[in-house]
Amino acid sequence: MKYVYLLESVNHPERRYTGVTCNLKQRLKDHNAGKSHHTAKYKPWKLIVGICFADHARAAQFEKYLKSGSGQAFANRHFW
Repeated sequence: MKYVYLLESVNHPERRYTGVTCNLKQRLKDHNAGKSHHTAKYKPWKLIVGICFADHARAAQFEKYLKSGSGQAFANRHFW
């Protein structure tokens, strides 16, 4: 199973992060522990949504979509 997840910084709510992982709980802990170079500066993070995929390729595709312009518009309408 793969999870596509969206995070929002608690202290800087304008900062958002989209990622993919196979262990969502541990990945959120890692972000909040500062183990990710891209998110360490804006910790702590809260989980906005996690979407589970059985197919790893579809998860990667959806993450890529969410990082595109139309995917960001979709996320703004449905998740933020």
